[in-house]
Amino acid sequence: MKKKLSILFFTVFSFAFAQNNNIDQKVENLLKQMTLEEKIGQLNQYTGDNTITGPLTINPNKKEEIKQGKIGSMLNVLGSEYTRQYQELAMQSRLKIPLLFGLDVIHGYKTTFPIPLAEAASWDLQAIELSARVAAREAASSGIHWTFAPMVDVSRDPRWGRVMEGAGEDTFLGSKIAYARVKGFQGNKLGELNSVLACAKHFAAYGAAIGGRDYNSVDISERTLWETYLPPFKAAVDAGAATFMNSFNDINGVPATGNSHIQRDILKGKWNFDGFVVSDWGSIGEMIAHGYVKDGKEAAFAAIMAGSDMDMESNAYRNNLKQLVEEGKVPNSILDDAVRRILRKKFELGLFDNPYRFSDSKRQQKELNNSENTKAAREVAAKSIVLLKNENKILPLSKETKTIAFIGPMVKFKRANHGFWAIDLKDVDSTYIVSQWEGLQRKVSKNTKLLYAKGCGINDSNKDGFKEAIDVANQADVVIVSIGEKHDMSGEAKSRSSIAIPGVQEELIKELQKTGKPIVILINAGRPLVFNWTADNMPTIVYTWWLGSEAGNAIADVLFGDYNPSGKLPMTFPRNEGQIPIYYNHYNTGRPAKDDNDKTYVSSYIDLPNSPKFPFGFGLSYTTFDYSDLKLSKNKINRNEEIKVSLKITNSGKIAGEEVVQLYLRDRVASIVRPIKELKGFNKIALQAGETKEISFTINNETISFYNNNIELISEAGEFDIMIGSSSEDIKLKSKFELID
Repeated sequence: MKKKLSILFFTVFSFAFAQNNNIDQKVENLLKQMTLEEKIGQLNQYTGDNTITGPLTINPNKKEEIKQGKIGSMLNVLGSEYTRQYQELAMQSRLKIPLLFGLDVIHGYKTTFPIPLAEAASWDLQAIELSARVAAREAASSGIHWTFAPMVDVSRDPRWGRVMEGAGEDTFLGSKIAYARVKGFQGNKLGELNSVLACAKHFAAYGAAIGGRDYNSVDISERTLWETYLPPFKAAVDAGAATFMNSFNDINGVPATGNSHIQRDILKGKWNFDGFVVSDWGSIGEMIAHGYVKDGKEAAFAAIMAGSDMDMESNAYRNNLKQLVEEGKVPNSILDDAVRRILRKKFELGLFDNPYRFSDSKRQQKELNNSENTKAAREVAAKSIVLLKNENKILPLSKETKTIAFIGPMVKFKRANHGFWAIDLKDVDSTYIVSQWEGLQRKVSKNTKLLYAKGCGINDSNKDGFKEAIDVANQADVVIVSIGEKHDMSGEAKSRSSIAIPGVQEELIKELQKTGKPIVILINAGRPLVFNWTADNMPTIVYTWWLGSEAGNAIADVLFGDYNPSGKLPMTFPRNEGQIPIYYNHYNTGRPAKDDNDKTYVSSYIDLPNSPKFPFGFGLSYTTFDYSDLKLSKNKINRNEEIKVSLKITNSGKIAGEEVVQLYLRDRVASIVRPIKELKGFNKIALQAGETKEISFTINNETISFYNNNIELISEAGEFDIMIGSSSEDIKLKSKFELID
């Protein structure tokens, strides 16, 4: 049997090796035929005209330039019909090199899934991979070859609008999610008709923008870069990500687009990345505004030499690269390397065999109306909801409740559910988006009376609707209030200095509380918000983020107990902006506060507790879980050994549920200070009422290693604390072990 397996492995390996060699040879043969202008054309990306995800640019010569082989890629061209039309132009070029079509497919194509930060709250890697898989199938059926996702930036600042696009504050969780999303987008093999090229972005450290202000500078140590911000990108490389996108920010004074340290030394050097790097929108030209280069020619030189292979919409390569090569400033080897990387992906996609293979209107029609996609979106949305409070056990609601008042500006607002970075398909009827009102209507029995009042707007000061809302609430047995921020208040260029609930929405809640009715609060947002009065005074709060096209159904599933909420926060929620940046895995100080009341010459605020409003990893369930019987296979190990950590989890409640068991470690003493705790493992398990399961984690040398100031990955002998719990603050079980030399 072993011999047969060995033969099979050798056969598969030999086939893959031969296939790779075949593509390499085709790339080299084509490269030899290309003129300098045609090579530069492959590095040039333009936007289409039928949707916008960046500044609008007009180029009346676009179609003619495609025919001349001066454009290698297009973005924002939607649909099989339009991609085919543009591809037909490329087939009129001398060498007939096909175009590569890219699009920001961030959390779905037609079927919109929860925003990525919400999906991260599911802590469900299979669900996250499924979300990307469905998005890839729909996008690929519409002629798209390439998505500008996943965004894998770690961010500790909820003021930054683009937190909605990533996986939150934690490096370990973010790395696992980065891997899952790349696998979801790309499938088993590039070139499959139901997969697209993934693009890990933004390389690098974009989420560390000073002040949480988009496009801002980043000032961090090299060790922090390696320890906190680079691991999710390395996970994307390990998952086989086909492309990377560099970031708008500078890193310690050098714009990422022109930063050879991160692109050539790390990405293409140490990590041996064999895909290609695309600039962010216009970021090559923006190095002029940074003050790093004086003009477009210097910008083109800095970018290409640093390892930026494709120029998105700055025209720096188009206008300057030919002269730079002819002057000998840019070696042909540098240019050829960039072109080679791009051509290879086009061959791997099978575009040279059939340029139109992704532009199939029949397949598009079938895929965009696939009911299984809708089902998946509903399931992932339900898994992404986080129950923050349920003190009086109002939830789950009974479907036989006689009268329900549904109040708030989000109740019937369909577009809000889509969230930022959703793709608005102009030829698709928006009725497929399920509003929260519709979800509730479909869920309750015929005997239940539903009442509605808007109450107020999202971001205005008008209180004229308060009276109607109060009147409606007084008629109900239970009141559901849906509030939050608009879908375009989080996202790119949507940084906020104040992340409080906007407008008079909290004032509406205060008035409704006076009715004495049981009230359930739904908070819709793309980031952690500050809502202290509501958090302190309302006993039932559900964080619903922006959940996508099935938001209404998923929310109803959770409210009425058809799905028991299992989401956990992927970011720490601050008490106010004065605490930011706030994150769970911070360093200790020489004068740590003992608790929130300790203010005497310790590291604390005199007017605010140090603790967050809601901690990283927090989320409730309609049932309860008991942790017990923690065991370690060993208490001492050397670097070649590992420890198996086992424990038992019991569903001690009356209904089935899922729990995210979280493993944290602390290195007690090291040559450089270490965080007070670090997430090093998690396991999401489903348990029936009364059921007990044993789960285990493995700790080895990799688990406890860290980067020193020489950027060496090391481990050091000493004691380590093990903490296992339901959140970063709710630690249920503790133990320790020792690493010995």
